Amino acid sequence: MSDEANAVAQDEADIAADYIEGLLDIADLDGDIDIDDRGNRVVITVTAPEGSDGLRVLGKPETVSALQELARLAVQARTGEFSRLILDIAGSRDARAGELASLVEAAIARLEGGATSAALPPMSSYERKIVHDLVAERGYVSESEGEGKDRHTVVRRG
Repeated sequence: MSDEANAVAQDEADIAADYIEGLLDIADLDGDIDIDDRGNRVVITVTAPEGSDGLRVLGKPETVSALQELARLAVQARTGEFSRLILDIAGSRDARAGELASLVEAAIARLEGGATSAALPPMSSYERKIVHDLVAERGYVSESEGEGKDRHTVVRRG
């Protein structure tokens, strides 16, 4: 990554982390914020201090998605640039990856049971990417179909 791209990513990370920290302060929740760069995407991880489960309510998938969008909007408002940052609260991304793996297993079971295709529920582009990778690892093919909030993944035999 170029020095300019690194500076932009660091600005994006700092703005998003400050925004999330402000939200935690408003909600009177303790959380440790970590910033990472994975594949040209800023990843903000919020973990609860040891012995605290105060972030559990924020770790629900719908809540994390909403907070991620708010953080992206905060970055865009300050920089004028679209942000693709990823937010993980209290292990929510790992938990969701496990749920997605279960959905893929169920889809493959339907295919092995004779179905020609298996459609999964609508999900974000980030989640669809995880699904595509899981499906490919199992030797099947997948593609995204639909538009907007209805965009989903369909799994088929290879």
